[in-house]
Amino acid sequence: MAEGQSPLGEVAGITTTLGTTLANLTSEECFGSQELGVNVGGLIAIIIFYVAVLLVGIWASWRTRKEEQNTEQVMLAGRDIGLFVGVLTMGATWVGGGFINGSAQETYNAGLIWTQAPFGYGLSLLISGTFYARKMREAEYVTMVDPFTQKYGKWGALQALPAAVSEIFWSASILGALGSTLQVILNLDEKVSIIMSAVIALGYTLLGGLISVAYTDVIQIFFIVIGLFLALPFAMTHEAVANIYEEKLSDGVTPAWYGEVAPHEWGLWIDYAFLLLFGGIPWQCYYQRVLSSKTPVRAQMLSYGGAAIALIMTGPSVLFGAVAKATDWSLTDYPCPAPSGATSKVVLPLSLQYLTPPVVAFFGLGAVSAAVMSSTDSSMLSASTMIARNFYQKVIRPKCSEKEVIYALWVCICINCVIATSLAIEYKSIYELFVLCGDFMFVIVFPQLTLVLYWEMANTYGSVSSFFIGLFLRLLCGDKALGIPATISFGTMYGEEGSCPTDEDPLNACTGIVPFRLIVTIIGTLIHLSVSSGAYYAFSKEWLSLDYDFFKCFKRDQNGDLVLTASRHMETENYPLDDLKIPRPKVEYINNGGEEKGAYKNSGYN
Repeated sequence: MAEGQSPLGEVAGITTTLGTTLANLTSEECFGSQELGVNVGGLIAIIIFYVAVLLVGIWASWRTRKEEQNTEQVMLAGRDIGLFVGVLTMGATWVGGGFINGSAQETYNAGLIWTQAPFGYGLSLLISGTFYARKMREAEYVTMVDPFTQKYGKWGALQALPAAVSEIFWSASILGALGSTLQVILNLDEKVSIIMSAVIALGYTLLGGLISVAYTDVIQIFFIVIGLFLALPFAMTHEAVANIYEEKLSDGVTPAWYGEVAPHEWGLWIDYAFLLLFGGIPWQCYYQRVLSSKTPVRAQMLSYGGAAIALIMTGPSVLFGAVAKATDWSLTDYPCPAPSGATSKVVLPLSLQYLTPPVVAFFGLGAVSAAVMSSTDSSMLSASTMIARNFYQKVIRPKCSEKEVIYALWVCICINCVIATSLAIEYKSIYELFVLCGDFMFVIVFPQLTLVLYWEMANTYGSVSSFFIGLFLRLLCGDKALGIPATISFGTMYGEEGSCPTDEDPLNACTGIVPFRLIVTIIGTLIHLSVSSGAYYAFSKEWLSLDYDFFKCFKRDQNGDLVLTASRHMETENYPLDDLKIPRPKVEYINNGGEEKGAYKNSGYN
């Protein structure tokens, strides 16, 4: 379907009957047709779920109306998120539209073994909870980028850029999933669905900040769990669905929907495995919940609870993809051939619509739609928080008031909503966008976050060098999803002889990429280590004078030893015991006419 056209924009002469409409539909124009009429029942279900989520968001903001509206209250809900709400909002943040629709899409297209995103992102929560959550909460940061700006100064704000871009990509994938879902349910134009959903999510996010986001996430996870688990048995037992384990791969044993990895594709598979496992760690939407918890231990509990929810919800997501693959769509009311191409991104809503009873379908589709909308706010708030606090406040307006930061936050939320909505309308593959979110986070931010938390010698020289060289190498490697051609290559993986025969060479072997993202990440980490160490020893051995310390990273202590100017810890007021002064009366000696005896006038304390 051409960009900018309605789902039926390329079909000529559709002005008469429904039969004529269906006869002219192509495989990429088989959903969301306005010619088929608005689905009134589905529209009612969506309105009910949308109103429920919106009311919960408004109630949450009203509940905290008497609280002081400072940055900690708006961005972290006053660090007072309870364990129950915290675990559910953590799980709901991961289990959004990209997670569910994208997982079903990839299982349908490539098989379970290639559907790495839900497993990788779920397991990343376990790693984050064990090695990162406690350190971050103990330091009382407000955002994930705070340790960078504390240690590296204004240059630390660089990390906010790829992190914010990735959050916006995440929002776009969620909105894209939601637009596709509503297109199936209501036969509305996808653009209308996306814009409507984004505006509603924007409204209650501006009203309540994180507290509204957290409580709508609770509603989201209940909707999505009930909706999917209720619909799955009906879909699997539909008469048009064959046994998902009946069809086998070439080995005659492995079920076809498991998929397989060819020898030349293992480089790509390994690359994605590391990307998703470790690229899921440095996300502001995750740390926003970690840092909002009351204690460091509770921050870890939120991580483990969220991981459990994400891994559990992976089950129905991939099973719906397997069910759609095993379905003979000609035996259903679906008016087109089996979904393919762009249509495959809606295999989950199509399965709900055509493989379950109407009541179950409306509940399942409506619940998924409301759930997806509720996830959009998390990413928009997370990206805006980093930009407002770590870029606007730290770089542009260091002396601005908290109220000004909140105003900047609101402006950023609106701008990010517009960007994410535009991407959602233009981008075609939910799964690719879902995976692309973790790309820059893995290559650039993950090694930087690990080193700033665990390596005291890390300094601005190593961080800035690693950032720009890592970004440069990643862009040179190219990206098909972004339309960037590859300029460099780290090698090629070859398949079996004759796996991709041609007329000129019947024994030609298929070729694939090496895990270049992993290689770039390792290179960036080594650059950070070597440059940081080199800078430290160059100044400590006095090979270079501190006059050449461009980033002002080092200083001499009282003993003349070279030390770092700043640490990653938040600035606090320390009162050494040696410097404590006991308050004493402010007195003034009154000379009594030159006599030795006199009086003291008490004027308070100093």
